[in-house]
Amino acid sequence: MINVNDFKTGMTISYENNLYQVLEFQHVKPGKGAAIVKAKLKNLRTGSIAEYTFNAGIKVPTAHVEKQKMQFLYADGDNYSFMNMETYEQVEIPAERLQWESKFLLESMIVEIVFYGDEILGINLPEKVSLEVTEASPAVAGNTATNALKEVTTETGLVVKVPMFIEQGDHIIVSTWDGKYNSRGWLDIITWIFNPSFYFLDISN
Repeated sequence: MINVNDFKTGMTISYENNLYQVLEFQHVKPGKGAAIVKAKLKNLRTGSIAEYTFNAGIKVPTAHVEKQKMQFLYADGDNYSFMNMETYEQVEIPAERLQWESKFLLESMIVEIVFYGDEILGINLPEKVSLEVTEASPAVAGNTATNALKEVTTETGLVVKVPMFIEQGDHIIVSTWDGKYNSRGWLDIITWIFNPSFYFLDISN
C-alpha cells in the first residue's frame, strides 16, 4: 500500500480492479474542505489516460510490474513476436494491442516488455527512433518559408510532417511519444558532412 501523498511519477498502482501508471500528480489544498491529490493515470491494460481525484492521506495498493528487454523479431499480421536475448524465450502480442507502437517497430529493435505476473501489459519503446523515408513529394519551387512543412511516409507506414528539404531515402529521427519529427537522422548528417562537395564549392561563377 502507498499513501497517495507519496505518489511519484512512473509508479504503478492497483485501483478499481485495474493497473495504472502515475503520469502526473498535484497536491491541492482548497480554501475550504480537505486537501486532495489530483493524478493523471494511464491504464496499463487499455492505454487510456484519465484524471482521478483522491482524498489526501488515503492509501492504495501498489502493483509490481516487471520489465524485460526483448528483441522484436517479426510480425505475421495477427501477432508481433519478441525474444528474450538471454533466455531465448519468445512471446507474442496481438497486433490490435500495438496499433500505436507498430508505427515505430523495426526488426531487431530492442524494447521493454511489461509484465504483471504472467500477463503482458504492453511494450515500452525507445524515446526516439530513426526511420527511413519511403515516400516524399519534392519541395515546392519558390517556397522559402522557414517553417514550411510537408508530409512524408516512413518505412513503417507512419506519416510525418517534416521540413521541405527531407527527401525519399533520408532517415529521420521521430519521437515515439507523439510521432513528430525531431531531426534528420545522424547517418544522413554524417554522410552530408563527409561529402567532398560540402568542402569544395564551385566559385567559378
